[in-house]
Amino acid sequence: MAEPFDLAPAARRVADVAAGIRDDQLDGPTPCPDYSVSVLLTHVLGLATAFRDAAHKVGQSMPPQAALADGLDPDWRTKLPVRLDELVTAWRAPDAWTGMTEAGGVSLPGDIAGIVATDELVIHGWDLARATGQQYDCDPETTQVIFGFTQQSAEAGSEGVFGPPVEVPENAPLFDRALGYAGRDPAWRP
Repeated sequence: MAEPFDLAPAARRVADVAAGIRDDQLDGPTPCPDYSVSVLLTHVLGLATAFRDAAHKVGQSMPPQAALADGLDPDWRTKLPVRLDELVTAWRAPDAWTGMTEAGGVSLPGDIAGIVATDELVIHGWDLARATGQQYDCDPETTQVIFGFTQQSAEAGSEGVFGPPVEVPENAPLFDRALGYAGRDPAWRP
């Protein structure tokens, strides 16, 4: 079992990036193919709810992707920080990290769900920051978690967490290497 860790730094970073997004940037492209900034924000709202519920071991009636069809909630600026806080609080409970749970219609061990939730927050936080011209910094502990997860996923022969791995030099910063394993080009620009 993975050791529990605090999702707060990753969630706080997403909230900070979201607060810096201007309305005129909502239709802009992101590193997520086919996702505009507004679609990605909708996805982040959904995943925050899905992984909050996963920590509580509450099943979901629909995967977070289903919310994309409804478009960006007009109250997203208010709701996103609240959902992120709920997510962090839920994963501070020791029981969140044990047993089996479900997120987005996928059953997985609690400790893996916590890592996946963190990976989603970090990668999509970076996506939003990059798409809107903001700086993105990931704390060292979270970077280690994300690097281990993305490297293991890529080396297992999968397509990477968010797409085919992108080659990044071995001497690049650890976070850039994690992005590459996840299928993101650290040099991406809109």
